[in-house]
Amino acid sequence: MDSDHNADGPGQFSSPPCFMHELDSEFRAPLSDWNDVKRWRKAERERLIAARLAVSADMRMAMSQRIGESLDALIGDIAGRMVSLYWPFRGEPDLRAWMASVNERGGRTALPVVVEKGRPLVFRAYAPGDRLEKGVWNIPIPAGGDPVLPDIVISPVVGIDPRQYRLGYGGGFFDRTLAAMPFKPLVIGVGYELQRIATIYPQPHDIPMDRVVTEAFKA
Repeated sequence: MDSDHNADGPGQFSSPPCFMHELDSEFRAPLSDWNDVKRWRKAERERLIAARLAVSADMRMAMSQRIGESLDALIGDIAGRMVSLYWPFRGEPDLRAWMASVNERGGRTALPVVVEKGRPLVFRAYAPGDRLEKGVWNIPIPAGGDPVLPDIVISPVVGIDPRQYRLGYGGGFFDRTLAAMPFKPLVIGVGYELQRIATIYPQPHDIPMDRVVTEAFKA
């Protein structure tokens, strides 16, 4: 049985919660106010991005290669499937080599495009060598390419919790896009083990990943 609950209802602290920080330096009272959650997410986002960027470029590349190998083990035969990836940004796993291999093995790939603030992303077909242009935050996006609906969506995480809720960059694009899709794709979050956190304080609009792949993933 969960140690925080009993048959009579919610469990009770042996000391009042307001004093728990004096007993356990790691204790943090749960956040319930959305403004507090937003402030916490902003600070946690900055901390996690800094930690990611502190890893050497060579180490990140090695971890990215292991993530690509694990994606193959998880997905299996990629032929005939459309996979949305992303262009790496601020130390995210670089899966561009894996993207090229998907196309070589009969799959197809796409990149997400921000249309405007507050609207879902659009996915445009893209293969290595296609022309790119600068999008939001100067991240490259396909200069052309037909709109597509991916079978598999691979999304980088800033943070990830045990329930597979994703901390992103705060724009809400990812959740809004998944909610608007006409069918449910396989959604895979990718990141590094150092990005695992206890919770993101998920809200009703947050959508968890189906699977999460890091450099330590075991199929």
